[in-house]
Amino acid sequence: MVEVRVEVVPRWPFRLPHGGGDGVMRRRGGVLERLLHREGRPAIVRVAQTGERCVLFGAWAQDRADAEAAIARMRFALGVDDDLRPFWDLYRDDPLVGPSLRRRPWLRIKRRPVAFEALAWAICEQLIQIKEAVRIEARIVRALGARCPQTGLRDVPTAAAIAGCSPARLESFALGGRRAIALVRVAREVVRGRIDLDARDHEHAWRRLLAIPNVGRWTVEMLALHGQGRYDVVPAGDLGFLKLLGSARSGGDPSARAEEAEVRAVLDRFGEWRGLAGAHMLRAPAAALLAA
Repeated sequence: MVEVRVEVVPRWPFRLPHGGGDGVMRRRGGVLERLLHREGRPAIVRVAQTGERCVLFGAWAQDRADAEAAIARMRFALGVDDDLRPFWDLYRDDPLVGPSLRRRPWLRIKRRPVAFEALAWAICEQLIQIKEAVRIEARIVRALGARCPQTGLRDVPTAAAIAGCSPARLESFALGGRRAIALVRVAREVVRGRIDLDARDHEHAWRRLLAIPNVGRWTVEMLALHGQGRYDVVPAGDLGFLKLLGSARSGGDPSARAEEAEVRAVLDRFGEWRGLAGAHMLRAPAAALLAA
């Protein structure tokens, strides 16, 4: 095994996140661990924040190129290289997102290191509570994801692994029938090369995805924000936004829901920073939401 270490000085305040509920990224002490694959070859990545402005990445793989690629993916997933100063300069005093931004200047979008992961999990999370979706995702990982025998870490199943499943197999993990069919079809389109999630022209892939039944705007926007690093995209139809804005504008009625268009109208003024503004909006005080 080849070991590669890279020390990164974040371009903006940074805090190492916790692990995820799907079981693929775990945090032990102050170290994040993740198993990744490049063309079927495994790499283990570990990340530690060794100082306020210092993050250490280490990767172990069969060759140096695989280790370096795994580190690059994790740097993207953690957003450690993102310079958020322009957002700070523009919006630190904004009545809607400013309070959260001043308290949490380090807040970043939670990304997946592989775009297909973001797409697959977005399909799993359609129209259900996030806790139930995470349980489904964890079952899929345990059943179909590759496992490292040395560390016990598991990876999210590849598009090829999902493409080789029947929808019925995915339904056995409690994934709804329409979502199971959509996930298999999307995976097969990716494997066949008809949809390239890593191409520079993201919009071309989005158009191809939207032609698939049960893949809608919210799913594509989740892919863009969490899998392709698009800060200018916000999944405005997300239930979290609809409930939050609806409750604020109804005087606190927990059953009230805003319209998707209302959420977009609130966040459109943030332009290229819509996605990050949305993350701060979810932490905004009710008075700020009411005035938005």
